[in-house]
Amino acid sequence: MITFTDHATDVLKTFLAGDPEPSQALRISVAGTKTAPRFDLTLVELAERTDDEQVIKASGFDVLMREADTQLLDGATVDYVERVNESGFEVRPAEGKVPDPTVKRAEGEPTGEIADAVRAVLDSQVNPAIAAHGGLISLVDVEETDIYVEMSGGCQGCALSRMTLRQGVERMLREAVPELTAVHDVTDHSSGENPYL
Repeated sequence: MITFTDHATDVLKTFLAGDPEPSQALRISVAGTKTAPRFDLTLVELAERTDDEQVIKASGFDVLMREADTQLLDGATVDYVERVNESGFEVRPAEGKVPDPTVKRAEGEPTGEIADAVRAVLDSQVNPAIAAHGGLISLVDVEETDIYVEMSGGCQGCALSRMTLRQGVERMLREAVPELTAVHDVTDHSSGENPYL
């Protein structure tokens, strides 16, 4: 179900070395959104297990995870990575477990009240303003009250695109659609062919 690299297993066993009886477990919890999940790994006492968590037996230790997260974590790999400024456990979901927010665009535009309201602001206020620079911002996905947008044309790869999105576009969207909680940019800015500079 979930795989631990040899290095992650060794590090975990080192952390658990002072525990004479296996009373601790590694809790893996998932936060964030379907398209941008965040994983939190903590050592807890087995007695802290909640009703919605199941115990998974790993290589010499127990793992706690919520039943709601098992589908996302199925086939995932846990590694322990060491970088210059930080080290820690890293969860890599199996291929295809985390949906690509840009795929929905190919299947059809997102629908619903929030999608319609966001699209109306983009079409009437945002895109006419950035069209002079050859830019275009499209709604890619809506996930509850989070939206995912993609910048193209002159906006893709533009050094000012982040400022344009955060200080201009996001402000207009939040004024028109106050229930928005987050605006995510899913643009691959590194592949812009002719950004406006």
